[in-house]
Amino acid sequence: MAAGAAGAVGYTFGVEPHWVETVERLLPIRSLPPSLAGRRLVHISDLHVGPQVESEYLIESLRSIASLEPDILAITGDLISYRGPEQFTQLRRVLGALPRFRLGAVAVLGNHDYGANWAEPRVAERVADELTRAGVRVLRNEAVNVYGLRIIGLDDLWASRFDPFLVQAELSDRSASLVLCHNPDAVDTVGWGEYQGWVLAGHTHGGQCKPPFLPPPLLPVENRRYTAGEISIGDGRTLYINRGLGHLLQVRFNVRPEITLFTLVAEEQHGAPPA
Repeated sequence: MAAGAAGAVGYTFGVEPHWVETVERLLPIRSLPPSLAGRRLVHISDLHVGPQVESEYLIESLRSIASLEPDILAITGDLISYRGPEQFTQLRRVLGALPRFRLGAVAVLGNHDYGANWAEPRVAERVADELTRAGVRVLRNEAVNVYGLRIIGLDDLWASRFDPFLVQAELSDRSASLVLCHNPDAVDTVGWGEYQGWVLAGHTHGGQCKPPFLPPPLLPVENRRYTAGEISIGDGRTLYINRGLGHLLQVRFNVRPEITLFTLVAEEQHGAPPA
């Protein structure tokens, strides 16, 4: 019994936190341009570059993305766990492992990217600078057109930077669209207009530990439905929560770190997501 317990502890602290799972899914998008059908979008989140996460593990994980032959990269925040300026040097080194993306790379910021108490905008500016230096476009309540796919990036909720009203026209447009937002609780706020489509998020780490047949005991969200994976909001929006690559504590059980590989398909051909 003691050996079994020791093995479980060793797995939880030493194996699963670095055992990355590549989750492959279709991403049906309304009015998707035919030229984007079959293209691959990689979604990563919550690297938490800093003292808790080994940089070599993150570098190896990002380098592995090249084998997925990606076209678009989407990052949904918490690039760092800020303790001091050394995190920017670490972040530059980690982001240097990103492969080239044929059509582009975009990101939004998370609460930890805003430093202590989510209240240090200078930290967020440095994180954004490092992303830009690595060829990643940072979206802060703004939208960008990626070869006919409108990607809308909303800034962080806990840092009080989330403002969907700044992109109301884009959210209400019925052309091919996708939203990035770090904290899934943001989908329950006002300001989404007529948006119907996918929202990619992170923040939860999937709860990091999930007992069999039970929900994770600790989740940093108000809406306890928002754990991981695909969740229908019921109004035409569908949430996908990535479990993240990093951690705040090096512990995971039944919640492996995740790289999501989406294949873009036209919703009209695939069928609408469930309401």
